[in-house]
Amino acid sequence: MASIEVKSRSKTIKPYSSNELSTDSLVQELIDELSIDNHISKHRLRITRLVNGKQIPLIPHETFTKNGIEESAESIKLYAKDLGPQISWRTVFLVEYFGPFIFHPLFYFFSVFYGVKPFFHTLTQIIAFNLVLLHFLKREYETVFVHKFSNATMPIFNIFKNSTHYWILSGFNLAYFVYAPTNDYTGIWKNYVFHVNELPTWAIGSLVLTWIFAEFSNFKTHSILSELRDKDPKKYVIPYGYGFDLVSCPNYFFESLSWFAYALLVGNWSAWLFFAVSTGQMWLWAVKKHKRYLKTFGDDYKKLKRKIFVPYVI
Repeated sequence: MASIEVKSRSKTIKPYSSNELSTDSLVQELIDELSIDNHISKHRLRITRLVNGKQIPLIPHETFTKNGIEESAESIKLYAKDLGPQISWRTVFLVEYFGPFIFHPLFYFFSVFYGVKPFFHTLTQIIAFNLVLLHFLKREYETVFVHKFSNATMPIFNIFKNSTHYWILSGFNLAYFVYAPTNDYTGIWKNYVFHVNELPTWAIGSLVLTWIFAEFSNFKTHSILSELRDKDPKKYVIPYGYGFDLVSCPNYFFESLSWFAYALLVGNWSAWLFFAVSTGQMWLWAVKKHKRYLKTFGDDYKKLKRKIFVPYVI
């Protein structure tokens, strides 16, 4: 057994000491003890150790030894922090993806928001409306039935931060400017602010087929990632097949492709803005995951020669 001393980094947590655990014990066991002692949810607690003046978080589902503490250590000094009120990842996803279901029908069906009488939408606007709702319906389905979450919760404030992207950029931003009555505007309003493409039928069909392919592929890659975590949602495993043999994160690439097809279809600046912002964010996530794969699997992953985001390119 080891003597573990836990100092508090938050006013809501009392200092704690334990002689019941060993370096082979899981960090989660200490978190459970702290949770009971402080009458606080275990999901709010983060355990860290001080290394070169920097607080390094311990991974709960691993032992103290695997977290870098010597197996022969008899005295261990750690720190505990209260992360504040938490909310489940699944709940956050469901809420943030729901925003477009409010804004798109609102601006599509109620012309009063444009100060005009009811009007007929163009073929492009009708298709765009359905594509957006189908995309987010798929996302809601994946949240409930497909995705596995390595962490049970996140800080409750994140629900507001995360929702901004979907409620504003893909909700209000896309809906208001794409569904406007184009025939009621002239000049810069018609040619730029409320512009919607009028492409030939073959072009519209090609872009819709590209969108369908990208959305199906995105769902397929999400399913592969989910199946990898059936036994242990916290264990990292190298994914293979359907896009993974070419890039580290094909799920991000396919989603970016679907929004690229959508932006080409509608041609409105708001669609290109959302495509740029979402692709930029997914690129950052892809880089982070690519580096994690390289760090976790080393040469076994490096020899696969996978790109980060775009097949054969980068």
